[in-house]
This record gives sequence, structure tokens and C-alpha cells, in this order.
Amino acid sequence: MKPSLDAITTFIAIVEGGGVSPAARRLGIAKSVVSKRLAELESVAGAELIRRSSRASQPTDVGEAFYLRAKRIVAELDAALEESAADKGPLRGPIRVAAPLTFSRLYLSDLFIRFAADHPGVLLTLDCDDRRVDIRSGGYDLAIRIGRLSDSALIARKICTAALVLVASPEYVASTGEPKSIEELSQHKVLAYGNSAMPHQWRFDAGGEPVRSITVEPRLTVNSTDVMLDAARAGLGVARLPLFCVAEALARGELVRLLPMLSLESGPISAVWLPDRPPSRRLRTLIELLAESIPQRLREIGALTD
Repeated sequence: MKPSLDAITTFIAIVEGGGVSPAARRLGIAKSVVSKRLAELESVAGAELIRRSSRASQPTDVGEAFYLRAKRIVAELDAALEESAADKGPLRGPIRVAAPLTFSRLYLSDLFIRFAADHPGVLLTLDCDDRRVDIRSGGYDLAIRIGRLSDSALIARKICTAALVLVASPEYVASTGEPKSIEELSQHKVLAYGNSAMPHQWRFDAGGEPVRSITVEPRLTVNSTDVMLDAARAGLGVARLPLFCVAEALARGELVRLLPMLSLESGPISAVWLPDRPPSRRLRTLIELLAESIPQRLREIGALTD
């Protein structure tokens, strides 16, 4: 007796989601169906694959080995089925993408809407969140990352590099004065982005000179660029933000740019995926759309550094 493909894909969802309930939500089926499929697979395997507890479900040693091989097999099967279609045939199948919330709202939402409309056979899931999610455990096919990449195990395609700028409200500048140098920033109240790899260290490229850095003591650290933008508008202090986030506020005069003669260390915008999940044709099509459209949009507002 051989296990069904549904049982195998459900097992993969259990491992990556950490339990029956997350797998059921991810697959859009009842928990009882997930449990039944797992029982079917364990019966065929003749071994316990998932160790259940009241808090979480973890694969056994046998289950972990099975997961690694099953994941590769399912990925290859998926790619084979898709590639067997004519090159101009319709794209079909699921795509799960994780992307930063503010960037998605400003620059990605209409791109994903267009992609979904152009390819009705693709089941697109977009998870918008400023936190840096774990691609494997979340079952994502692709993630959009802004900033330096810390996980060298991921495959990355750099889309472009976004400029970072220092901003504050006109009211803040009027009350405290404008910093004239990097050193003077230590005399100012600053706002920091909590999801940054080093939120308390700001690095500057001073026109060909060695990169300089300062350590700041923020009065507010927050993991949402939208909240940071609101705090800067309200005059709470100096914020370091991507130019694409503040371009409209600068144009409306709600914020002013500080130390414009200096360049902050810029942040790459990358599409990343797992090395054991070769991008399918549908995913490659989406990546190409992002790689073509995002730089064009950022270039229009002067937010690119390359």
C-alpha cells in the first residue's frame, strides 16, 4: 500500500506549521481531515512520524528524515507537472509570499493584484508583516526582504538597493535645531526600527571616506515603519527610514531631510527562497514581475541608489 499525495503534503504542512491546527489553516481543511491523513501515512510507514504534545507537534527522527525526502520529491513533482505544460500555457498552483507590511501597502499591492488577475489559475497567498518570518516553518515559497540578509542558507535575488534617509518634522527641527554633523546626532532624540539587524547602530558613507558608524540611544524603538513615520511626523525625534517610506511626507512638507550631504548605508531589497525548493515557473514569473516593476517605481521617486 502506498500513501496518497494528499497525506504526504499534509504531513509536510504539519511539520512546517508545527502542528495539526496550523496545517489545517494553511491547507483550508478541517483538523479531523489532517489527523486522518497523518494516521494514514503513519500506518503505511509503520512508524510514528509526529510526536504530539499539548503545546506542539514535532517530527520524530524518522519523521524528520521522511520530511526532508518527501519535501524534495513533492517539489520535483510540482516542477515536473508545471514544466510539462507548454511554455505559454496557463500558470497554475499555489504561491505563498511573505513581505513587509508598509512596502506591500505602498508598492506591492497592485502588483500582486495584477498578477492574480493575469493568472487566475494561481492560488496566491500574501502575508504582509514587518516581522522577519521563518520561510520554512511558514511554508512560504518566497519572501521579500529589505536590508542586509543574515541567513546565508537562503537563495537570494537582489532586486535593487533602496536609499535610507534621516528625517524629522519641521516642528522638531524648529525646537531643537538641525544636526550639522554625524556627531551632533548624539544630542538629539532618535527613533529606531526594531526589526533592523542593528537598530541602535547607524552607519554612514561619507563620500568615499571609510564608513562611519554611531551608536544611538532611541527614545522609541518600534517594529513598524508606519508607526515610526507617525512618530516622526508628531515631532518625537529623528528617524532613519527608507526614502520610499517618507517620499510623500517629504513632498508634503510633513518631514524634512537631515544631513542630506551624507549617505546612510543603503538597504538591498531582495527576493529570497529556500535552496531545496527550486522556483516553479509560476514563481519565476512573479519574481520577474517584481524585479522589473519595483526598481522602476522607486526610480520615479528618486529612492534608488543603483
